[in-house]
Amino acid sequence: MKKDINYKNKKNDSFFQTAFLGALITLIGGFLLSYNYIQKQKIVAYDYMSNAFYDGKTVGIKTTTKNDGSEKNKIQTQTEQTSQQTDNSYIGYLNIPKINLTKGFVDMNSADNTVEKNIMIVEGSDYPDKDKGNFIIAGHSGTGWKAFFNDLRKLTEGDTAKVTYKGTIYTYKIVNIYTQPKTGKLAIYRNYEKTTLTLITCTNNDSTTQTIYIAELINKEE
Repeated sequence: MKKDINYKNKKNDSFFQTAFLGALITLIGGFLLSYNYIQKQKIVAYDYMSNAFYDGKTVGIKTTTKNDGSEKNKIQTQTEQTSQQTDNSYIGYLNIPKINLTKGFVDMNSADNTVEKNIMIVEGSDYPDKDKGNFIIAGHSGTGWKAFFNDLRKLTEGDTAKVTYKGTIYTYKIVNIYTQPKTGKLAIYRNYEKTTLTLITCTNNDSTTQTIYIAELINKEE
């Protein structure tokens, strides 16, 4: 009888331990999912408000221009100074209609110019307003709130991407997509007679390579 009681007690202890571990794992999983969701919603909300503010400044530039252009120049200068003074404010936006992506980017010298917080302007990039320059942006893919480039894998040659910068909308068409091993170095194959946009992210379902998207400028709209 004593052995039966000990066996039942051990069986009950094992059951409760298993149930406790199951509940703990479920709780941790739920917390991580909730955290990622909350972080993503915060990013979406911040992007929405920043986008509205940014668009507001752009509209201001367009609608208050005098005939001699002096007021336009004055407002543009004020906008540029604001961007320089505020380290984490967006200076422009990347928009890819096919994957419904709109994400702001900060100055390349900002402490927030990192894939851990935003899409990142890669060191050595040219800004979009440089003729025949190359604007290079990197971003995380995979899971989690900071995987801003996760849907880039859905893009194909011929798809378009837009960059809004200093009141101008630059439209690019993707002309090449290729992968490279993650070695700490990156070769960018582009036409140096063209103004280009380069997007970089981890390859879908392959942690050893990265995918590069080369897009060429096809239109500028003030």
